[in-house]
Amino acid sequence: MSSRLLRTAPSWLLSLVLHAFLLCVLALMRLDPSSPNLGLLRLGADPSPVELQEFSIGADAQQPQEPIQPAQPTSPSSVVQWLSESASAIAPTLLEDAGQPAPPLEQLTNQIMPRTLLDGTLAQALSNQLSGRSSQDRQQLLNRYGGSADSERAVQLALAWLAKHQLRGGHKPGGWSFDHRLAGRGPTSEFGMLADATNAATAMALLPFLGAGHTHQQGQYRHVVTAGLSSLIASMSVNQSANYGSWLEPPVAWMYSHALATIAVSEAYALTQDQALKLPVQQAVNFLIYAQDPHGGGWRYEPRQPGDTSVVGWCIMGLKSAQMAGIGLPPHVTHQAGRFLDQAGNSDGTMYGYMAWSPSVDSQHRFDATTAIGLLCRMYSGWNKSHPSLQKGVQYLEQLGPQLDNLYYTYYATQVMRHYGSPHWENWNSRLRDALIAKQVKDGRDAGSWVPEGLDSREGGRLYQTALATMILEIYYRHLPLYGEGSTSGDDFEL
Repeated sequence: MSSRLLRTAPSWLLSLVLHAFLLCVLALMRLDPSSPNLGLLRLGADPSPVELQEFSIGADAQQPQEPIQPAQPTSPSSVVQWLSESASAIAPTLLEDAGQPAPPLEQLTNQIMPRTLLDGTLAQALSNQLSGRSSQDRQQLLNRYGGSADSERAVQLALAWLAKHQLRGGHKPGGWSFDHRLAGRGPTSEFGMLADATNAATAMALLPFLGAGHTHQQGQYRHVVTAGLSSLIASMSVNQSANYGSWLEPPVAWMYSHALATIAVSEAYALTQDQALKLPVQQAVNFLIYAQDPHGGGWRYEPRQPGDTSVVGWCIMGLKSAQMAGIGLPPHVTHQAGRFLDQAGNSDGTMYGYMAWSPSVDSQHRFDATTAIGLLCRMYSGWNKSHPSLQKGVQYLEQLGPQLDNLYYTYYATQVMRHYGSPHWENWNSRLRDALIAKQVKDGRDAGSWVPEGLDSREGGRLYQTALATMILEIYYRHLPLYGEGSTSGDDFEL
């Protein structure tokens, strides 16, 4: 009976029923305010008093026109629906089909956003910061600033280990886990305890690939980077009314996850100018603005908590990376962050504590890391090379030297020394480079990785330690020196 009615019904009636059904589906989709970053977002008032950065939707944004099978993404207009229906399919497809060119990343969102460049010297300085990662400049910078064939070989071995431990299945395919056993690559050891912090782990693993110039558009690991970015974008939680998106991961990594993911996606956007990444970067920045403590100016685990220097370091680098991609910031964000650093630093700004300066509370071990973080943030906030507090802080770090059993401190301190330059950098590099390379595992299933040392590294495991060590060995070209030849003096490089 039903089949006879279908055959005899007029075509206009069938069309009407079909379109009514589709409109109902679309209406239901609009009612989910926390859906991943896959739909049109409308500008709205932020429920908080913080003013969010606004942007306009490009006229060329496209909507999915018809359903598509999850295993076969074929066009920018359909992959958004494909991702929302089966995000778990993208990573295995891309990872196993290594012989095919990686799809353009505009397939990951349906928003093609116009890029708004900053003007003048600041825009040029920001865009130049990542230019050393290009294949034509990397070797030159490696030679000029103290890299070696061995350090670059160590980087390549590490990238191979990271690629091998990308997740192929589960609920976050294309991402990574600090419990790297979940990649299913056979017996291993020193796995991390933060298995649920997949956004943080994915960002940490992506950053070394981006640091060596591998993007979703070029390089031998373009499929790995594409799948990793896909995983991050699909897991962003979007508040449509407030127009921000977050990668928070309570109760394990909280704001750490969001800041790290912001750095990774922003760097990918800055390196490629791929307009498909504009929307998630902008929404991530909007969330950082919203989450800043309105009183003390810092960031901590949850949005608007009084800040701590550890989280602040990652958040400031998230904002800085977004600026490198051309995203502007309201001035109050910079001023508030500076106020937090004033509170966290000692009287002359040469050392920094965990929260407010309190030598009797913070251990010396924590002083080392937070001082390096604070000084790097000061560099990025505009302190020039002749600033007396920066000079004294650099001397303090140089006396401490690199610490291979505390790569978190060494990661930040190495950036400070690299930006500050010679002769302090040459002295630092001579004590760090070969010693760190010697720690890399050379044989067996875990060849290319580093065994975690120290409490933080043991919690993050082998993946965390390997990501930090690799980024340290990419220091020669990962960012151009702030005070070096061809860069700004620091005064024009303010956040």
